[in-house]
Amino acid sequence: MIRTSDDLPVDTPRSPAREAAERELSRPMYHENDPNLLQRAINRFLQWVGDLFGSAAGATPGGTLGLVVILLFVVALFAALWWRLGTPRRLPGGGTGSLFTEGPRSAAGHRADAETHAAAGRWNQAVQERMRAVVRALEERALLDPRPGRTAVEAATKAGRSLPGQAGRLRTAAHEFDDITYGGRTADHSTYLRLRELDLDLERTRPQLSATAGGPAG
Repeated sequence: MIRTSDDLPVDTPRSPAREAAERELSRPMYHENDPNLLQRAINRFLQWVGDLFGSAAGATPGGTLGLVVILLFVVALFAALWWRLGTPRRLPGGGTGSLFTEGPRSAAGHRADAETHAAAGRWNQAVQERMRAVVRALEERALLDPRPGRTAVEAATKAGRSLPGQAGRLRTAAHEFDDITYGGRTADHSTYLRLRELDLDLERTRPQLSATAGGPAG
C-alpha cells in the first residue's frame, strides 16, 4: 500500500506484487542448496515406499514387525524354490533335449569321460557323461533299443519296465540330468556318486524278461 500526496491509500495490485516476489525468489542465490532432479526423484520414491510400507504395516497383524516377518518368509520361500527348481529353460518343442548329442559311443567310453571330469571337479559334465553311460549300457544289454533323439526321462521310463526295482532311481537320475543340462542346476560330488552307484548297481541287476519282451517300444 502506498499513499498519494493527499494521504489517500492506494492499493498495489496483487498480481504485480506476486510476480515481483516470484522473480526475486527465483534468483539462483536462493536455490544453491536445493536437491537436484535425481535427488528429488529418489526422495519421492523413498517417500512412496515409506507410505506403502506404513499402510501395509497398519493392515498386518503385528504391525511393522509382522510385515517384516512375512516379507522374510516370502523371500526365503522364493529362494528355496529357485534353488530347488533352477531357472527353467525349455526347448521350443516344450520338452527337454536329446540325451546324446554326439555320435554313437560305448558305455565304457562315457564312463571314462565321466571319471575324467569327476577327477577335475567338473561335476556337471561328470553327471552328464555318467547318465549317458547308464543308458548306453542298457542299450548294449538289449534292455533298451538304440534310438536317436531319446531323452533321459524317456530312457529311464522304458528301462524301469524291465528293471522295476531300479525304476525310481532311474527316474531321479533322469530328472537330475535334465535339471543340470537344461534347468541351470549345478551338480556336486554327491550327485555324481549317486549316479555312479546306480550305474554299478544296474550292472548287477537282472531284468524281468517278461517285461522286456512284452513292453512297448520307447
